[in-house]
Amino acid sequence: MIITARPSLVQWSFEGSAIHRFKPITLPCLSKISVRIKSNERRIKINCGLRASYKKKPPSKVISKEAIQVIQALKLAKSSPQKIDQILKERFTRLLKDDVLDVLSELQRQNYLDLSLKVFELIREEEGYGTMLSLYSDMIMFLGRRKMIEEAEGIFCGVMERGLRPDTRMHTEMIGAYIQVGMMEKAMEIYGSMKESGCKPDRLTFMILIRNLEKVGDKEMVEALKEECFQFVDYPDKFIQEVEHKQKHAKKRSLHIA
Repeated sequence: MIITARPSLVQWSFEGSAIHRFKPITLPCLSKISVRIKSNERRIKINCGLRASYKKKPPSKVISKEAIQVIQALKLAKSSPQKIDQILKERFTRLLKDDVLDVLSELQRQNYLDLSLKVFELIREEEGYGTMLSLYSDMIMFLGRRKMIEEAEGIFCGVMERGLRPDTRMHTEMIGAYIQVGMMEKAMEIYGSMKESGCKPDRLTFMILIRNLEKVGDKEMVEALKEECFQFVDYPDKFIQEVEHKQKHAKKRSLHIA
């Protein structure tokens, strides 16, 4: 026999064929309770399932039709600066704010360098966009992956020239950009200025620095950073174990490939 119930309180217990009342127990976050009873046994199995909403993944972002049309038009006009300027002036500037950001994000995702830079320069001069730190962080990450360090530095310095204060993510993206081109000393300089400005490094900051310092064999700096994890990271012992585990796994994989 299977009994399915959906109460917030369970008020009954089963013992063989008898039923006894006991003190109610609150079962939070349950959508149903399935009770399975076998006639020849005294055991009762209760399966508690979480609410269906906990299992659902957030819907993926859908780019609007208007944004897609602008992206396609820009891609078709990429060899004509005049057409690009016309599209940006007549169509791009009429988009909603979310669509404007989606256009830039999609051009970056598809690795359209010149178009991304053109759109970025236009966006950051528009009112309401110039103070969005995520806008600059995304661009630094995009340029860093392409090893365009001078352009990434220009954007990072431009943020401070505008009187803005780079946040944790922007510092981390700049650190990553320097590491991409093997400029470890510059990466550590950014890490130092990050702390001096009162911006706290996070798990990703430490992960990037520790793993890459280990690659170049700077054990002293690695140990120093691990010590600093205790100042900035929650559950530092667990975090350090994760970093070391990933590093060991990466070494084994590289040896296997070799």
